[in-house]
Amino acid sequence: MRKNAWEKYPEGKKRQKVFDFAEDYKKFISECKTERECTARIIEMAEKDGFMDLADCISEKRKIKAGDRLYYNNMGKAIALFVIGKESLEDGMNILGAHIDSPRLDLKQVPLYEDTEMAMFDTHYYGGIKKYQWVTLPLALHGVIAKKDGAVINVSIGDKPEDPVFGITDLLIHLSADQLEKKAAKVIEGEKLDLLIGSIPKEKGKDDKETKDLVKANILNILAEEYGIDE
Repeated sequence: MRKNAWEKYPEGKKRQKVFDFAEDYKKFISECKTERECTARIIEMAEKDGFMDLADCISEKRKIKAGDRLYYNNMGKAIALFVIGKESLEDGMNILGAHIDSPRLDLKQVPLYEDTEMAMFDTHYYGGIKKYQWVTLPLALHGVIAKKDGAVINVSIGDKPEDPVFGITDLLIHLSADQLEKKAAKVIEGEKLDLLIGSIPKEKGKDDKETKDLVKANILNILAEEYGIDE
């Protein structure tokens, strides 16, 4: 029978190192929720530790030597780090791999719609998720907006105390008798994981006589004012 792992780390410096590592890890995964955020943070940490951008080395025709530390940024969503050894590559290399893709809900290509005077985002789940775990939770929105002029805007809403949060609605307990008869995989279907993002309608003006979806219109106004984007 295997021993409890904590027995390897008795009270004192060894156990404190475990806790310190865990705190750093908690901070990292709290602040870096997407591939892009992870890649940006890893580059920041790598450069502080003496790593150089391989693309810069190539453009400057810099000669690489043993002991050099390099990184390659793959489109802002993946990163490779290298420590150049003394031996030839013909003698082999040590590789350590890890993935940074995150189980999440992605927005579909045209996500915004209005239903029963509620503004919603149409989503598609990515990765191995238990769908029933995602309802009635405060959720944050992390990602990028690519504008028509080629500019890319980073978006992060829902983590700061003053931020609004998003959520996926579920049935109240006294309305969910049929739902509770289903197996866990069917309690919440993937197509039901749409995000509630707003309920305040736009105030009708002279030009809004034909506008039916006023809540959606209000969200579009906010997106235009905050990020300079339109539908």
